[in-house]
Amino acid sequence: MVSRTRFDDSECPVARSVDAIGDWWSLLIVRDAFDGSRRFGEFQRSLGVAKNILTARLRTLVAGGVLASAPASDGSAYREYVLTPKGKALFPVIVALRQWGEENFFAPGEPHSQLVDCRAGQRLRPLEVLSADGRRLDPDDTTVHKTSTR
Repeated sequence: MVSRTRFDDSECPVARSVDAIGDWWSLLIVRDAFDGSRRFGEFQRSLGVAKNILTARLRTLVAGGVLASAPASDGSAYREYVLTPKGKALFPVIVALRQWGEENFFAPGEPHSQLVDCRAGQRLRPLEVLSADGRRLDPDDTTVHKTSTR
């Protein structure tokens, strides 16, 4: 069996992030957690993923501090999975993927789910990357600076 390449000691924040939550099942689990799923069965029904794969991904997300396993809120013997602050910090990532998908993978007028602001009842405006002074930035406006601890 081919061993998985690990990036948990990489100098690149993108590589470390992908190492922690980089497969599609993990991102879809996090998406479902934002949508209110908390129990194993809810994730399994929503995703249609094999139980062994779901178990492994939930275990990894808990070990990585993205989800926490907690006693069921209804007092039953079940466990629930809740987003931690680290997991909730993935919200802009999920929104960015959603908006990118809406823009690039749906034909005009094709039905799809929409993320709506609960208070205003309207769709979110597109995410933007802004400079420290508020200017909108595109890829050509940025560069990566490598830091050294030496």
